[in-house]
Amino acid sequence: MYSCGPTVYDYAHIGNLRTYIFEDVLKRVLKMSGLAVRHVMNITDVGHLTSDADEGEDKMEKGARRTGKSAWEIAQLYTDAFLADMRRLNIEDPVVLCRATDHIAEQIGFIADLEKNGYTYRTSDGVYFDTSKQKDYGFLARLDVKGLEAGKRVEQGEKRHPTDFALWKLSPPGERRQMEWDSPWGKGFPGWHIECSAMAQKYLGDYFDIHCGGEDHIPVHHTNEIAQTEARVGTRLANFWLHGYFLLSNDAKMAKSAGEFLRVDSLVERGYDPLAFRYLCLTGHYRGQLNFTWDAQDAAAVALDRMRQGVYALRGAGAAAPDPALAERFTDEINDDLNVPRALAVAWETLRGDRPAAVKRATLVEFDRVFGLGLAAWVPPVEAVPDAVRALADARAAARRAKNWAEADRLRGELAAAGWEMEDRADGYALKRRSPAPSER
Repeated sequence: MYSCGPTVYDYAHIGNLRTYIFEDVLKRVLKMSGLAVRHVMNITDVGHLTSDADEGEDKMEKGARRTGKSAWEIAQLYTDAFLADMRRLNIEDPVVLCRATDHIAEQIGFIADLEKNGYTYRTSDGVYFDTSKQKDYGFLARLDVKGLEAGKRVEQGEKRHPTDFALWKLSPPGERRQMEWDSPWGKGFPGWHIECSAMAQKYLGDYFDIHCGGEDHIPVHHTNEIAQTEARVGTRLANFWLHGYFLLSNDAKMAKSAGEFLRVDSLVERGYDPLAFRYLCLTGHYRGQLNFTWDAQDAAAVALDRMRQGVYALRGAGAAAPDPALAERFTDEINDDLNVPRALAVAWETLRGDRPAAVKRATLVEFDRVFGLGLAAWVPPVEAVPDAVRALADARAAARRAKNWAEADRLRGELAAAGWEMEDRADGYALKRRSPAPSER
């Protein structure tokens, strides 16, 4: 299984991370089904231009200029930040994490084979792949190549066809880049697409099972990966292609180019557990766009807290096996094109059902092998309650015992104003910090 990793010129936003959560769920489902998964993910630290049309500058060079650091420094900075976000979202590490800059030789060798096979041509600024050599170019995205040819209205430089793409870009004359290498075609750097084809082939072979990425990879990046590999070895790279759809913000695609985007840190600063965002992603199907709102994130946080509390309340019930009927239903749902929202519904039915406590807990912990919410390990956070807050809670409990509902409601309001919530229980009450409303964040 190969998944396209981040271009590390900036921090990953939560829209990017939705795709990695989907891929993590996919891997967990495969493992739950008894398969051994060799997962390879790349780090793009060179070659991704600011335009998919092979125009503009390398995003790493642009990021270096923005930050005042070297391209090598920002690559490490943003790679480390991405891996930290992965850990906070409980996304399992790939078996192989490979950097484009560590595989320049493999990419040069790949391009040389394409040239030998007659699929390339040279221009003043690099080496390009000639897409007209493949009759079925663009089949993954169902591209209308002839329509693109007939309707081209933009300057394409020395490219022969609008869909042709760069394999190797030459450094501009008289300009020294931070990231450049010698090659048979001159000093320069690889194109974005060639790195994934070269590294996927190195670590997974000519033809492997699953290739993943975001929906925006379909028309250009993945289409070109397929073209390159097919031209080199005669295969279509991967048997199955799965794409995660966008996370929207106010019904628009979340993108770094917009200048403002939400990171995991943004959620933490507003008081959210990162796994509440993971839960939110589980509520939408990976092939459907999901609209991020603070109300939706609040609802996910509440749901996760209730599920955690529910599983925690079942502790000490003893050992048991998962309920086979519920496990079968859960498996049917997740194997139906990863229908995780319906699998979540089975989990809630389990939690609210009347099966023995030990069976319920074992079943939910088994389901969490896919959800990745860490339900078995969770314990309520211990937080010191100020004396004044404790006094208010005691007074409210006394008012409830006296059935003085007006006074109880008034005291609940004072607790809320102080930032606390009081949960009435059969054995007394519990206090916890009140989550701020979206308008308060």
